[in-house]
Amino acid sequence: MSERLSVTKTYKLFIGGKFPRTESGRSTSVKDAQQGLVAHVCHASRKDLRAAVEAATKGQAAWGGGTAYLRGQVLYRLGEMLESRTSEFVEALGGGDDASREVSATIDRAVHYAGWTDKFSQVLGGANPVAGPYHNFSIPGAMGVVGVVSPDEPALLGLMSLVLPALAAGNSVIALASETNPIPAMLLAEAVATSDVPAGTVNILTGFRDELVPHFASHREIIGIHGAGLTDDQRGTLRAGAAENLKRVIVRDTTDWYDEAAQGAGWIEPFTETKTIWHPSAT
Repeated sequence: MSERLSVTKTYKLFIGGKFPRTESGRSTSVKDAQQGLVAHVCHASRKDLRAAVEAATKGQAAWGGGTAYLRGQVLYRLGEMLESRTSEFVEALGGGDDASREVSATIDRAVHYAGWTDKFSQVLGGANPVAGPYHNFSIPGAMGVVGVVSPDEPALLGLMSLVLPALAAGNSVIALASETNPIPAMLLAEAVATSDVPAGTVNILTGFRDELVPHFASHREIIGIHGAGLTDDQRGTLRAGAAENLKRVIVRDTTDWYDEAAQGAGWIEPFTETKTIWHPSAT
């Protein structure tokens, strides 16, 4: 008998709760440290990004329209899903203690933001002093669609540290996975697809930053960008897009993703819009 050849997996994109192939028909290979072929992933195009924006716009209505308490429950459930697939994520990150530590920190970060969903508005908002028989309140709410450009490392913790604050605020997300190891992002997509996260709330693309960052920057329905691990040229591209279409761009220079400084209400605030409400007093 001839030697059997294994079937190498090709990971699809994650758009609108489904796993479509890229419209371009392109794929790229993912290799391990010994340059052995691990899998293929789709090489997303500008048209794929447009499809993701359409899905995210629809998904945000359901996600942002629900209660903050419900969003917390859903993010906690996502943490449970990640916990149940710990071994898969550890393997995708290369195995060993460092990989286990990264997966554990990612799960903890999901639970962390699950707890913030119904509390950040109290921290970031408040009652404002006014002269007159009125009450004035500032209330932070969701922006809309947020683009996330993940750093190469840490492939999972870096991605989730950028995605979760935007989700906690009620935004939908289009994330561009790590170039060097996109597989953890696609395992995350599988967990999201089988969780309670509404379709279109989280969309994940695989591809190359140099090709897709300009389209993230120029697309007018992407209201904000949360990125890390970007080159000076890519940062400049995002700044130019922000100047042209008033997009809010936050690029992190985080060096220790495990630090408590890499989480919290301060990471949620850039992806909120504050609304001011006037109300007559009872007197």
